[in-house]
Amino acid sequence: MQPRVVITGMGVVSPNGIGKEDFCRAVLAGKSGVKRITRFDPSSLAVHIGGEIPEFNELAWVDARERKHVSRVVPLAIAASTEAVKDAGLDPSAMSMDEKREIGVVLGTGGGAQEFSEEQYRLWHAGQIRQVSLFCIPSGTMGTIPSEISMRFGFRGYSHVVTAGCTSSTDALGYAYQHIQAGVQPMFLVGGVDSPITAGIIKGYSMLHALAQSWNDQPERASRPFSKDRSGFVLAEGSWMFILEDYDHARNRGARIYAEITGYGSTCEAFHRVRMSESPEEPARAISLAMEEAGVQPEDIQYVNLHGTSTEMNDRVETRAAKLALGARAYKIPMSGLKSQIGHAQGACGSASLAATLIAMEHGKIPPTINLEVPDPECDLDYVPDVGRTANIEHAICNCVGFGSKNSALILKKIA
Repeated sequence: MQPRVVITGMGVVSPNGIGKEDFCRAVLAGKSGVKRITRFDPSSLAVHIGGEIPEFNELAWVDARERKHVSRVVPLAIAASTEAVKDAGLDPSAMSMDEKREIGVVLGTGGGAQEFSEEQYRLWHAGQIRQVSLFCIPSGTMGTIPSEISMRFGFRGYSHVVTAGCTSSTDALGYAYQHIQAGVQPMFLVGGVDSPITAGIIKGYSMLHALAQSWNDQPERASRPFSKDRSGFVLAEGSWMFILEDYDHARNRGARIYAEITGYGSTCEAFHRVRMSESPEEPARAISLAMEEAGVQPEDIQYVNLHGTSTEMNDRVETRAAKLALGARAYKIPMSGLKSQIGHAQGACGSASLAATLIAMEHGKIPPTINLEVPDPECDLDYVPDVGRTANIEHAICNCVGFGSKNSALILKKIA
């Protein structure tokens, strides 16, 4: 019998709340974290807004002398990881070497240190060579980010990065889940981080006509999944980290358990580097594979946290996929889109979805999809618009789709 995999710790740095308690209050209340960008002057760009976290203090987590040598994702990930480790009742300073060797780190990220590299190139081309970081190469690669986390806590197990576009952190969670099931390691620190709010990235996405450009004067209304008047997604940053571990391991150390992961499914449409296929077959199959592994039927599901980017094609195809995977039951299951509140945190969005779903299960309340003011006729499911709803959630689905035709889904189960 394969080991059961449970979640025993959670840490959050989000546009609508720093720390899991603030995030919880914001998510359940439907509080938007989208605001005008303050990190640089966006006035020359078509988009002036993002899911930015200006109040996050990087220097509380990374020494001032080191900050210029690492990406913003490093302090973001370390902050969320520190909370997750503490929340799980772990004290790395008191661990033996053997105990530290049993803990792996797996990080999901879409762009990783992309903003760091953009700044290094800016300095180089501006002739400010002496200001370019000595570590511009290693700190500009994704593989060093989980190493920064491992070094912070002294964890000696796996230290890997998963990058698969928008599904990166969902797949990182699936990776850790499968390795615990296989008995490779009993515990992982796992989740996602991204910080893509830069002038260059905004320009690139604007060329694709992917970003919301119609709400610069009303940022909190810009992310509008499933609403007919949506105009694109909102770039966001943040980090959501978790402790996953073997159920028996968690019970033996008296850990608090948020929920159990019982299924994971991942597919690829093999269709296009950016666009989704109009067919819902592969995203639906990812959900179905996860449900099959979990041993659940559509009638067993009480909540679905949707990817819901606030782009016309994604919202339409994801709605079709939910119908295909869940049948007639899809119309009876409440679903919601967290991106309406925080924007799209790129490769970290799947871990954000997991955090919101754990909150919903713990508090018995489904977070709302805000800004759903003009329903799209092709998006006709119950998206819990504007106001949260009380519900007893025994089983939930976290769904994720993304660039490169990727699709991934997780099934969560409440443990009494």
